[in-house]
Amino acid sequence: MTFNTVAEAFNFYRTQSVEDLQKRAAEIANEIDNNADANIDALNTELKGIKEARDNAETRSEAKKTLSLLEGSNMKPQTGLTSENVFESEEYRSAFFKTMLNKKLTDAEKRAFDLGVEVSEKRNDAYNTSSNSGAVLPTHTLNEVIKKARTMGGLLSECRAFNMPTKISIPIGTPSTKASWHTEADPVESENVTVASVAFDGYEIMKVFSISEKVRKMSVSAFESYLIDELKACVLETIDYAVVNGTGSGQGTGLESGITWKKTGTGTNEIEVAAATDLTYNDIVAVVALLPRGYSQGAKWAMNNATLYNYFYTLVDNTDRPIFIADPKSESIGKILGFDIIIDDNIADGKAYLGNFSKYYGYNMPEGIVVESSRESSFKKGVIDYRAMAIADCKPLVTEAFVRLHKKQS
Repeated sequence: MTFNTVAEAFNFYRTQSVEDLQKRAAEIANEIDNNADANIDALNTELKGIKEARDNAETRSEAKKTLSLLEGSNMKPQTGLTSENVFESEEYRSAFFKTMLNKKLTDAEKRAFDLGVEVSEKRNDAYNTSSNSGAVLPTHTLNEVIKKARTMGGLLSECRAFNMPTKISIPIGTPSTKASWHTEADPVESENVTVASVAFDGYEIMKVFSISEKVRKMSVSAFESYLIDELKACVLETIDYAVVNGTGSGQGTGLESGITWKKTGTGTNEIEVAAATDLTYNDIVAVVALLPRGYSQGAKWAMNNATLYNYFYTLVDNTDRPIFIADPKSESIGKILGFDIIIDDNIADGKAYLGNFSKYYGYNMPEGIVVESSRESSFKKGVIDYRAMAIADCKPLVTEAFVRLHKKQS
């Protein structure tokens, strides 16, 4: 729709919600940036009408709030922003990205952003900054980052996610014995239940990336999509790597170093096959047999793509039936002896883990992701630096819930 005057645009938009106004403004900004044939004058007229409609909505909201306070019917702001929900609010989300793009904030956005910065500084002194553009990632955006990471596959998509304060011991349930049939009036002996617990540490993950000054012309929605991709790559992929290979020193603890792998004796949890020996069906069965009772429900295989197709794809059982059954009907890769498969290229060639990752391996990111921007560090280059930082940890929650097959490579 084309508007001839600002007043015409204002009258059209004045009854619409602030969210709809923001959405349309973002669409116009995108059209101006990407459509060489766009009618700039008409779009500017429409934008001015949208701005006046939004200012009018905020003025009306402020008037209602003042009236409510005078009448004594409601002593709280109408926005309902609190330290508990500020990061989930649309005002904070919009303010966050506008601040990153050095765009002007509305009064409502500024209040939400200031509250968010105040809350983040109280939560963790590690995030205190002298910059006025550092803030915790909005909840919606963080969820999108995690969601996108999960759709990319790998072990991180299966692991149990926590949002708990660091250094606090968290109880983890483990399989227990069944109840027994009871004869009336007979005494029942009590059972001492063993509950595993885990305490996550707080390790820093940091990444600095730069983009050109023209980013300021990006729409808020386009910049959010860009940031989601960057944060997935620089933060969550770091955690994904640590799930397997983390040393536990200054970083998360992975499956390799977090579990004591034993090939023989009490507590055996690994089958090792020599480099010169072919992998057999009996080796796979032996690995499954090592998994302690109670942990097989929900267990999955985890290996890289090369291991799956070099060692499992052509393997057959004693009746010449393949042990790997592909699943073309669903999104899963397939099954090996009835257990689903997770492909993660962070796992070394020849190694395959079997365990319930969704229940007994976890990662913790208690404070979300903090993003800061700086125009000073790369002033001569004409680019803007963005720093993403997260406090995180990962580790096996119950080490006996995992077993491993190791086909030596040399």
